[in-house]
Amino acid sequence: MGVFDRYDFLVAEHGRKELALLRWALVIVFLWFGAMKFTAYEAAGIAPFIGHSPFMSWLGTFGTQGQSYFVGVIELSTAVILILGAFRPIFSALGALMSAATYCITLTFLFTTPGVAEPSAGGFPAISAVPGQFLLKDAVLLAASLVLLLSSVRNKGARSRS
Repeated sequence: MGVFDRYDFLVAEHGRKELALLRWALVIVFLWFGAMKFTAYEAAGIAPFIGHSPFMSWLGTFGTQGQSYFVGVIELSTAVILILGAFRPIFSALGALMSAATYCITLTFLFTTPGVAEPSAGGFPAISAVPGQFLLKDAVLLAASLVLLLSSVRNKGARSRS
């Protein structure tokens, strides 16, 4: 029995219409941020995050703009999968999973990017406005992603036991 045989996939908002707010907010964020990755301004802005990340520093081999293009393609792909997820159950789960993975990675930047701790306020856990507070908002985006993911996947065994 394969792993996918153990689960039912659902469009998250079919049972709870308010979850559409989370989906479409995430779509807007991924479309906007993804499109911005194709600008020199955004490429320069994300370079320090990528450069100090143990998970993403390998992207530096593509150069500043190349690494930004790579991230932009992933973000725009995530937006497309999230959009498809409003109509197809497997894409509902996949888009939410891609979104959650994105925010898990970006939250690691809180610990790897210089300048997050604010020395004038006593250092960590006091965080700077940029990049600290800018990154901390990803905790809410991660939570939205996880709510969609959990609403998109149901264990078949749990259904038959209830």
